[in-house]
Amino acid sequence: MKVQIIGIGLIGGSFALDIKSAFPEAEIFGSDADEKNLKKAQELGIIDHPAKIEDVEHADVVLIAVPVDVANKVVADVLDLVNENTLVFDAGSTKSRLCKEIANHKNRRNFLAAHPIAGTEFSGPEAAISNLYRDKTNIICEVEKTAFKLQERALDIFQKLGMRIRYMDPVSHDRHIAYVSHLSHISSFMLGKTVLEKERNERDIFDLAGSGFASTVRLAKSSPAMWSPIFRENKENVLETLTEYINNLTHFKDLLENDDFQEVYNEMQRTNHIKSILNGIN
Repeated sequence: MKVQIIGIGLIGGSFALDIKSAFPEAEIFGSDADEKNLKKAQELGIIDHPAKIEDVEHADVVLIAVPVDVANKVVADVLDLVNENTLVFDAGSTKSRLCKEIANHKNRRNFLAAHPIAGTEFSGPEAAISNLYRDKTNIICEVEKTAFKLQERALDIFQKLGMRIRYMDPVSHDRHIAYVSHLSHISSFMLGKTVLEKERNERDIFDLAGSGFASTVRLAKSSPAMWSPIFRENKENVLETLTEYINNLTHFKDLLENDDFQEVYNEMQRTNHIKSILNGIN
């Protein structure tokens, strides 16, 4: 099996490592706009060979793991080149615009719109880790528009990598992901910004920050090059979630100003229900 990965960062690199483990006979080809990333991926043994976009015509599987602002064009360019037996899928966290833009492509049936809910705050090929996708949910959109034989190939790969599958339409995907992923990143970035602005002494931040702060602000270490395009692509949903979040923060502030600590307690107690929902998530 010839697998070409376009974008050898955390997502693409981790996928390469897991494919090598699950399919020992697989040959991994890599493409990246950054030559340093490509060279590092070779040095680390993440990919077997460098490749150009045009080489996808020889691939059995193509994973597109690039920032969402360029993914639409890359997906279309790849679909222009592939043969009828090539499975192409992406890993981006926005789907509506992408699915609309390729809806009438002559090779639309080669493409599977996918979003594995997996990652860390790190980026680049050095961030790639084995088993990143094990026990993680992989959202698939518009599965009916993908050729059945290629659906089967994709599901076999995802199963061997240990992923759970969830089917969703692109609009619902983007709305739900705005709440459970995009908003949490904004919250983390802005918490980090607030602390940096108010705590000028970096040593104080280091010495006084506990595990709660570290875990809450962890996502603020994520790549702006990846996340600012996501916020642009999903702007309407992100604005909706931000409005609701700001309303909740304002309400909490009002409770404090009015010394209504019984309701502060009640608010937190009601929110404790999130524990039962998230129980078991890694």
